[in-house]
Amino acid sequence: MASIETARNNARMVRTALTRETWESINEAWMSLKRMLAKPIDERDLPSVLDAIKRETALIRGSFYGTMLRNEIFDFSQLGTYVERADNTARILDVKYYVLLPSISWVGSTLDNYQWESILRSVSAHRSYRWVYEADYKPSNIADYLILNVRMPRSLTFCYRFLTEHLKFLGDDYGERHACHATAGKTQAMLTAGSIKDIFDAGLHEFLANFIRDNTRLGDEIAQDYRFY
Repeated sequence: MASIETARNNARMVRTALTRETWESINEAWMSLKRMLAKPIDERDLPSVLDAIKRETALIRGSFYGTMLRNEIFDFSQLGTYVERADNTARILDVKYYVLLPSISWVGSTLDNYQWESILRSVSAHRSYRWVYEADYKPSNIADYLILNVRMPRSLTFCYRFLTEHLKFLGDDYGERHACHATAGKTQAMLTAGSIKDIFDAGLHEFLANFIRDNTRLGDEIAQDYRFY
């Protein structure tokens, strides 16, 4: 509830910079979730509550994407979206290797496959993965899908494709480039030139740890370069 309340308060402070549809979707989500979360949630009700949260946030995204002018306001919002999304995907993949699979003997087992399937579901990629790989839950395929697939909205490559695009728009608008432009471009070039075989040969954990570090650095540089403090 704290997250949606903070989002509403922030939106209210810049209400004139938002379309009416965007503001109303945020406000309605806040009112709906406030009613729903006013009392303790029973364990059996948790799935429906989580579905409601996902539904409300999807409506916010839909109104934002469908009605906002593609100006610097939109560009800055997308920077935050894709930095956070890339971080989430990388951390979920890293957790799979170092928490969810404690024993090497489990690799390829039913439990292993179920965990990989859960990973895909957690990033809304389960069905689209099946379209591409026909439910062949191989670690290399899943890692390739979530790291390098250019059409998968949660993949690291997809996120950096649009991060660099929105940073370019901002650079054009402001007439100058910053450290964040170089950092984003370097990471995008690394992802574009890489292969999943190279990543696995060098070590998936090491790759993800370096990516998370560089992605965090990018977020800090954006905040510093555009004075978000």
